[in-house]
Amino acid sequence: MRNFATESGKSKGQFYTPAEVSRIMAKIIGINHGNSSSTTTVYDPTCGSGSLLLKVAAEAERSVTIYGQEKESATAGLARMNMVLHNCPTALIKCTGNSTLSDPQFKEPDGSLKRFDYIVANPPFSSKNWSNGLKVETETDDDYGRFEGFGVPPAKNGDFAFLLHMLRSLKSTGKAAVILPHGVLFRGNAEAEIRKNLLRRGYIKGIIGLPANLFFGTGIPACLIVLDKENAQNRKAIFMVDAGKGFAKDGPKNRLRDQDIHKIVDVFNKQLELDKYSRIVPLSEIEEKDYNLNLPRYIDSQEAEDVQDISAHLLGGIPNADLDALGDYWRVYPGLRKALFAPNVRPGYSDLQIEKSAIKSTIFEHPEFTKYSQTVSAVYGEWNQRNIPVLKGLAEGVKPKQLIHQLSEDLLSAFGALLLLDQYDMYQHLMAYWNEAMQDDVYTISDDGWKAGREVYRIKKGNKDKNGKTTEKEVGGLEGMESRLLRPGLVVDKVFLEGTSGHRRTGGETGRHCPQIENTRENGGEEGLLMDAMNDKNEVTLALAKKRLQR
Repeated sequence: MRNFATESGKSKGQFYTPAEVSRIMAKIIGINHGNSSSTTTVYDPTCGSGSLLLKVAAEAERSVTIYGQEKESATAGLARMNMVLHNCPTALIKCTGNSTLSDPQFKEPDGSLKRFDYIVANPPFSSKNWSNGLKVETETDDDYGRFEGFGVPPAKNGDFAFLLHMLRSLKSTGKAAVILPHGVLFRGNAEAEIRKNLLRRGYIKGIIGLPANLFFGTGIPACLIVLDKENAQNRKAIFMVDAGKGFAKDGPKNRLRDQDIHKIVDVFNKQLELDKYSRIVPLSEIEEKDYNLNLPRYIDSQEAEDVQDISAHLLGGIPNADLDALGDYWRVYPGLRKALFAPNVRPGYSDLQIEKSAIKSTIFEHPEFTKYSQTVSAVYGEWNQRNIPVLKGLAEGVKPKQLIHQLSEDLLSAFGALLLLDQYDMYQHLMAYWNEAMQDDVYTISDDGWKAGREVYRIKKGNKDKNGKTTEKEVGGLEGMESRLLRPGLVVDKVFLEGTSGHRRTGGETGRHCPQIENTRENGGEEGLLMDAMNDKNEVTLALAKKRLQR
């Protein structure tokens, strides 16, 4: 579906929310906290193909009831199919051909909007026809009271209309996350009034700025606005995250990496303040800035300018300010700075006191560098030793998601206390290997264990008919070992390592004096008898098999 959205461009972006963003939303709304009621409800008023709802359901550790409404009938059909395929057949997806704003389908018996525990949504950005079917000129004109106390959104911009619909559809302790363009954070007039009223009532818990070009159909940057009605009246600050620089290029779009997702979720859920990335902003500071929520006003995420020291260029010397900027390194290698640099005759400057060609060797051979390298190796070694028994003990029925969660969280914890190394970079290495190779093997073990089967190689005989056309007829078969996890050659190398390595050490001499062993080696490997007897279609033919046996 992602590939279809990519290839279809703007016209089909409406039904797909990037899976990485869906994962973040599922993890930050706190669906596994609070009451453990078996009737937990999740709602998406613009559900598209249902990907957001499914991510929330997958994240939940208890049963959830899914509700969704979609305007396009074909897309609603995709959502229903998606629910069945992902084992959520009871999900209720409704479609009337009208917008959720003008024709909401989930109501209470008295006609008011149904209330939900959790809401997630990726509504159309800045919809210009949101008011179709509605006649709303004042706050009290709406039949469902969605705009009372907040204000009516602009007629040609529906971002806040969807947000206020979600807010009205939340229970008194409900929580929601919505994707909206950055403009909602700072646009003026009617939207400024709505934003001020939301902030004064404490309904906005946090804002997460996302990279540009993540979403299909638009390249503009978007943000996540997290709503929380619980204890809203006591909320005196908003947690802001500027994650706009953490992404990887993926074809024509940008994509959040595993490390970007984990960092956003960790920082938001733990309310961690990181320099140039996140902070808790008091409402008093927001009020001073006229309720403008533009993230750069509160988080300076810009890289420091590369200031050129003209005096150093003209008179020589290394500015001490440039060396001080490498403070993280000097905290780990406090003696290395003195080994590399000496004071210049001019105050505030230093000189390199070794030859340029010796810089690398001086660093690598310095005892502090060696000690830190040993510390990093020891940390990795301890993590390795803790988890090798886990991996060796994998058996049928293992839970792959639980396994990678255990391994990755332990890795993050292990490297979290080390300076100079970013624990999320280490996490990305593990997750990249998991996604590319390891998870397939773990799912195979989960389904079938480590068992190896017998593979039958079919033997066919070719005959020419009266028109000279060759036809093949199956005349028999040969059996060999087959395993989805282990190649036969790998098993031989591991189990019979001593014998095979001894044979390889003697090389050609063994082949000359023991032709039977050499023949066994040829016929037992992956490129032995069966491979030589196969045709271009990877089928063993009788003629080729006989020819090979005669050699």
